[in-house]
Amino acid sequence: MYNTSFIKKILVAATVVFLYSCDRDFNAIGDDLIGDNHFDLTPEKYDVLAYNQEVTPIESNGLAINALGIYDNPVLGTTTGSYVTQVALSEYAPTIGEGAVIDSVYLSVPYFSHVVSTDADGKRTFELDSVFGPADGKIDLSVYESKVAMRNSFFDNGTQLPQLYYTSANNDNADFDANIGAKLNNSSSKSQNTEFFFNKAEITDRTIDANGKVVLTKVAPEMRLMLDKAFFMDKILNAPAEKLSSANVFQDYFRGLYFKVARSGANPANLALINFATAGKIVIKYKAKTAITTDPDTTTEDKSITINLTGATASLQQDAKNANYANAIADANINRTEGDDRLYIKGGQGSAAIIELFDKKDVISYNKDGELVNKPNGVSDVLDELRLAYRTKKGLVNEANLVFNIDTEKMSVKGAGNVQADEPKRVYLYDLTNNIPLIDYSDGTSGALTGDPKATKYIFGGIINIDEATKRGNYYKVRITNHIRNLIKDTTTVNVKLGLVVTEDIGVITSNRLKNKVKIGTNPDVYFTAAPRGSVMGPLGTILYGGKSSVPDDKRLKLEIYYTKPN
Repeated sequence: MYNTSFIKKILVAATVVFLYSCDRDFNAIGDDLIGDNHFDLTPEKYDVLAYNQEVTPIESNGLAINALGIYDNPVLGTTTGSYVTQVALSEYAPTIGEGAVIDSVYLSVPYFSHVVSTDADGKRTFELDSVFGPADGKIDLSVYESKVAMRNSFFDNGTQLPQLYYTSANNDNADFDANIGAKLNNSSSKSQNTEFFFNKAEITDRTIDANGKVVLTKVAPEMRLMLDKAFFMDKILNAPAEKLSSANVFQDYFRGLYFKVARSGANPANLALINFATAGKIVIKYKAKTAITTDPDTTTEDKSITINLTGATASLQQDAKNANYANAIADANINRTEGDDRLYIKGGQGSAAIIELFDKKDVISYNKDGELVNKPNGVSDVLDELRLAYRTKKGLVNEANLVFNIDTEKMSVKGAGNVQADEPKRVYLYDLTNNIPLIDYSDGTSGALTGDPKATKYIFGGIINIDEATKRGNYYKVRITNHIRNLIKDTTTVNVKLGLVVTEDIGVITSNRLKNKVKIGTNPDVYFTAAPRGSVMGPLGTILYGGKSSVPDDKRLKLEIYYTKPN
């Protein structure tokens, strides 16, 4: 049990982290809560075998968050994120009205942002969250009508699944490129297309109410693009009524939008993570004759139609890995016997780390009476010894952690504009053998102390720890106490392989399938078949020290177990 002093430490830590608000200044909160001061507990460290694993083309449809833009990571390479989505009318079989004339058509998609200040007049200053790369980055953004029929679902061996799209190397981008209609963001303003940027300014909407009074509405930062009025006049207001009558008919008639990204000349680029589906929409504002028969024939009224960015979606990510990164995760260069000295983990079509706990030496075992048997049993000798100690009550596991130290030297490399790589705020450790969470994932802390979605489940850990001097990450700690207890207490529990990935949402634990399963090493029965969906969403990555003997001891990946001595 934790003593009173430790509980006080938790309360102090909770008070401090509640003051956190800025997404950019994210700091670790897991250490004080788990506790580095273990008082009279005895720490032991055990070897860990850890090696790299490339993530090949992987499902990218139906993600909650999608990457849009270009991120030039000076350490790992370049990620380009385009996006495609179906669309749906907010109301089917709308009454258009006679003599309709469009005033404006705009697309809006909110950004992740937070308020940093509010002046005396109520004007708010915002900062954007989840934008990676130079703050002055620009991209060439084209929004096309997509003519690709995306199915919401199909049946695979009797199971209904969404139509699958994958990250790069599968020609999905080429399919959409070859099947586009009109370019819709064709404004003469470059900021709307060829020099688009993620604008953090508050937006003021101006409308006229029924009494003719001007109404000003303040809107948080969002993508706001003016779209081609002639296209929507023809496609929507002049459409045959049956084309707007139902969801199925409409989705075949207007198949969707394709947000295609390219470089904006010599401008530096950046990339944002965006939730298109929750609030993304197209609003058509127009005038039409009133339906009131007593009104003069020239009387019109203001009307609008909303098209939501919902339905089937796909994140069309493409990666161009730099040479060092590509070499590190190449299958021929992975050391699955001694482990890799550096672990490269990156989101999207990136890479993961595979972790095997305990030394693989297996020459002894113990019988049910605790007597030594000089023959292997398929279990690590270290684990056999721990199980014997548990049975003879020589020590009880109080806490167990894996601490992943960041290679701060490699991660300090600067790119264009003297900018360092953005670091992932969270890593996720899971049961890779079965593609399920570890038991410690259910730590009872579903809420976030800071209100940041990446800071939930803080006892489980995986949150970056920030060095106060450098303001850069130095390690991630993951608590696996219950996983280790189960391994030791139950001799039938299998010591499964663990996977480590970056994640954009620790609450997303389902897995996305690889297009083609990848064999791990020479064992024909061991395959890498999927990766957690939270890791597919974002472009960030980091370099960690592995457990290989060549790694300096103070940086080497170890399993740390703290024991309580029985009375």
